[in-house]
This record gives sequence, C-alpha cells and structure tokens, in this order.
Amino acid sequence: MNESIGKQILEQQLLTVAKAVEDKIDEEITALDRLDLDDLEALRERRLQQMKKMAEKRNRWISLGHGEYSEISEKDFFAAVKASDRVVCHFYRENWPCKVMDKHLSILAKQHIETRFIKVQAEKSPFLTEKLRIIMLPTLALVKNAKVEDYVVGFDELGGTDGFSTEELEERLAKSQVIVFDGEVPSHPAKSSKTKRSVRQSETANSSDSE
Repeated sequence: MNESIGKQILEQQLLTVAKAVEDKIDEEITALDRLDLDDLEALRERRLQQMKKMAEKRNRWISLGHGEYSEISEKDFFAAVKASDRVVCHFYRENWPCKVMDKHLSILAKQHIETRFIKVQAEKSPFLTEKLRIIMLPTLALVKNAKVEDYVVGFDELGGTDGFSTEELEERLAKSQVIVFDGEVPSHPAKSSKTKRSVRQSETANSSDSE
C-alpha cells in the first residue's frame, strides 16, 4: 500500500515538473510570436555588432602577440604591459622547474587569447628583476592595466611539486583575474599584498632555484 502511494506521489511530481517545463516553452514561443519584423531585425543587428566588436578585439589581441607564449627582452617588458590589459610574465632561467612552467604556459596562451603570455630571462634582466623583487625562479608576475598585481612564486601554491596540472595553474591565474575563466573559480581570491610580502620575505631565504 505504501509503495503504491509513493509511486503515485512520484508520478505526480514528474507531471508537475513536465507541466512547468511545458509552460516555460510556451512562454518563450509566445514571446517570439509577439516580435515583429522590426524587433527581429533589431536583435539581428545587435548580435552582428557584438560579433563585429569581438572580432575586432581578437584581431587587436593577435596583433599584440596574444595567443602565443613568447620571449621578450627586458627593454620590451614595459611596452608589452602597457599595450595589453592582462599579462602573465614568467621570469625564468634554464632549469627544470622553469621548463615545467613553460609547458603549462604554452597551453594556456592558446586557450586564453584575452591575456598575453610572455617570458623574460631573469639573469639577462637585472634591472627588471630588482625592480619587481624577483628572488625565486620560476616566478610569474601577474599584470593588470600595466601594474603587477600579484605573483606566483615557485610551485608552493600549485601543490608544492612539479606534477601540477595546467588546470591548477589556470585556476590560480583566475583567482587574480588575470585570465577570464569559464570554470568554477574558488570563492576566495588571492590577496596580492600577501603574495608580494612572501616574495620580499624570500630575500632572506636560500632557494636552490635562485642559486
């Protein structure tokens, strides 16, 4: 008896959901029916303008070097960060940890055309590394609107090993809003001041990567 009642309740719930879905579809169809030709043409024109603006933006990004992971010189750094609203700059040297970071950044550069991904050889850029307090390598300087807003220093925030995934690095960059991320971003964005403070504190620490 109880099983029969439970089945009836379940069937009634399913019917209720189906009716709600049907009503929603009917509403959308009615709304479309009410649109006259002028309304449809206005919607079409608006959509075309949006697509045109996006295409122009993509073309501008590509002309600035977005979509690629490229190396630049110290003297070109400031021009690069002024030209692009979002920049991820990898300060590197020729060692294994930096090559691991290179691999992931090469992938992300293609996936996030809204951001420019560049690398600078730290040993050939003494002025820049001193100005930005680059101590450990690899270090990512995360730049927004020509200002370094945050840093990713080494692999500590990526699990502490070189086995982190591209997705983990992507989420970390999204926390600082230096990329536009379609996935679910953790609810507590990283505080740039805290990260910068850890970089300054590392001046007194020994690091095998910076030796």
